[in-house]
Amino acid sequence: MRIATWNVNGIRARQAEVQTWVERDRPDVVCLQEIKAASDQVPAALCEMEGYWCYWHGAKGYSGVALHLRRDTFPERPDFSHPTFDFEHRIVVVSRGPLLVASVYVPNGGRDFDAKMRFLAAMEDYAAARCAEGRQVILCGDLNVARADIDVHPKERKPGVIGQRPEEREQFERILSRGLVDLGRALAPDNDRMFTWWAPWRNMRQRNIGWRLDYVLASRDMADRVHACPVLAEVGTSDHAPVIAMFDD
Repeated sequence: MRIATWNVNGIRARQAEVQTWVERDRPDVVCLQEIKAASDQVPAALCEMEGYWCYWHGAKGYSGVALHLRRDTFPERPDFSHPTFDFEHRIVVVSRGPLLVASVYVPNGGRDFDAKMRFLAAMEDYAAARCAEGRQVILCGDLNVARADIDVHPKERKPGVIGQRPEEREQFERILSRGLVDLGRALAPDNDRMFTWWAPWRNMRQRNIGWRLDYVLASRDMADRVHACPVLAEVGTSDHAPVIAMFDD
C-alpha cells in the first residue's frame, strides 16, 4: 500500500502536476493540503480522478484539504468525516475497516499562534483516542512544525521563529507519544538534508535549503510494515514536495 501527501499550494495552479504525479505513482491514498478552492472550483478532471473515490473540503482562495482513495484497493464508496476540531477546512478523515487516514493542514500560526497550538493539542487527543481503540492510524499532511533542528537547514535555523518554537516541538512530541511514529525520520534517523518545504526565492529548493514540515505519522502496527518514505523533491512547482509512505501488504 502507498499513502501519499502533498501540500499543492493551490489545486487550480497545480492541476496538471497532480494528475501527472498520481498517474505515475498511483498511490492507494492521496492526501492533499492547501487546495485553496471550494469543491465547485476544483477542475472537473480532478473532481473525480479516474480510478479514485474523491473528496474535496475547501473554500475559495484559502486553506482546504482533500482525500482520495484508489478504487482497486477500496472498492466500496468510503465515508469521509471531520473531527470536531476542524476549522478553516483543515482536516478530513476516512475509515475503512481498522484503517483510519487523515489529511491534515495545521495552521502556520502567523496570524493566531494560540489557534495553532489548540489545533495541535486536539490532534494529540484525537490520535490518543483512535490508537486506544486499536485503529491503524495514519495522520499525514503539512503539520507546519519542523520537529527538531535536524529538520531545518542550518542557514534557516532561527530560535523562536514560528515553526521552530520549543512549545510547538514539545507538542509534536506529545502527539507522537500517543502511539504514533514519524516514518520519515524513523527510516532515515541521520538524514539532515531531508526537507519538504523551501522558501520560493534565491533558488532555495535547487540548493536544498529548506524545512521538513510534511509528515506521515503512523501507529506502531503500521510503522512496522513501512519500508520506504521518500520525499519526492523533483515533483511539481509547489513550495512543498510530496511525501509517499510505502507499506508491505
